[in-house]
Amino acid sequence: MLDILTLGDEFLREKTERIKDFGPEIPVLADAMVEAMQGERGIGLAGPQVGVLKRIFVVDLPEEKSARVFINPEILETSQELASYEEGCLSIPGMYANVIRPVYITVQAQDVEGKPFTIKADGLLARVIQHENDHLQGVLFIDRLTEEKREKILKEYEKRGKRKK
Repeated sequence: MLDILTLGDEFLREKTERIKDFGPEIPVLADAMVEAMQGERGIGLAGPQVGVLKRIFVVDLPEEKSARVFINPEILETSQELASYEEGCLSIPGMYANVIRPVYITVQAQDVEGKPFTIKADGLLARVIQHENDHLQGVLFIDRLTEEKREKILKEYEKRGKRKK
């Protein structure tokens, strides 16, 4: 099983590279990412979170039949309408904050075989896609908060980490 990296690991701040070769290792990686995400009861996981600097993320929402894999995603369109919703992250366990994001998006990506697809998403799916896509740019959800809120979360995260030791 893949290890999920946590806040402070340099991989989380790196930008990713496009996947060009859709060999047999891509479905294996995607399956391993889904397994790691589900093992931590998450709904999304991006390559950098498991130390892979490739443009890949997986999403598994409770209402979906199976996990979705997004390779080389590009958000083509976002709505002007914004909404605030509480987000968390497997790489910052136990920390949550309201993040403002577009309500609707159109995203183009490829599947594990390299076949392109485009979807229009709203609600939780749109939010998770945007959150995971941020990871591919080295952006964490706390980067989308005010400095005051970000500092509060970082202090609490550090405090919790010290309590565990």
